[in-house]
Amino acid sequence: MIELGEHCHTHIIPRLQKVIDGEDQGGISKTVNWQGGGGFRYYKLAPSLLEQDKWGNWVVNKNYNPAMLAEALCKLEGFTYAPSDSQWWNHGYSSEQDFIYVTTQNLSHQQLVELSEEVGGNRSLLVCCAAFRGKSEQFANLTVKKIPKMVLSRCEWAHDDYSLNVANLPQMQKPAAAPEQTDLLGDEA
Repeated sequence: MIELGEHCHTHIIPRLQKVIDGEDQGGISKTVNWQGGGGFRYYKLAPSLLEQDKWGNWVVNKNYNPAMLAEALCKLEGFTYAPSDSQWWNHGYSSEQDFIYVTTQNLSHQQLVELSEEVGGNRSLLVCCAAFRGKSEQFANLTVKKIPKMVLSRCEWAHDDYSLNVANLPQMQKPAAAPEQTDLLGDEA
């Protein structure tokens, strides 16, 4: 189900929890002899990653801080978000040698040269930036993408039907069964 507004917290979540606990016999619970069980997942939609400025240009929404932006772009590009403590340009990875760097800066040709040198020849880096100057194809280890164009090509816009793909949600792991306990003589209790 999809709910908007504070009543999700005041009405919907408490009712779902009571149904799961078997305490709510309203609706069809009594008719089908519902005794409780199951669960639910609760998601809150984030604000739009992009917004239009006063000239109609797509820009990164000001509600996103740098870490949120990096995490969102990692997800869009199929990378695991895992910022490095030692490599300032490493915000995530897709393999042992393939990394992603996200910045809202306008990168100069010289900055791309220095970034390419720091990454080295045996690794590759996807650079997501606000804009860049120079020919990015001259760097064998860098792929440079402009953030708004990249996001616009990956996201669906102007939908009013909430057609979210939630069919493949990860399943929660069931807790492991407790091992049989034995008494001091080795007999099962």
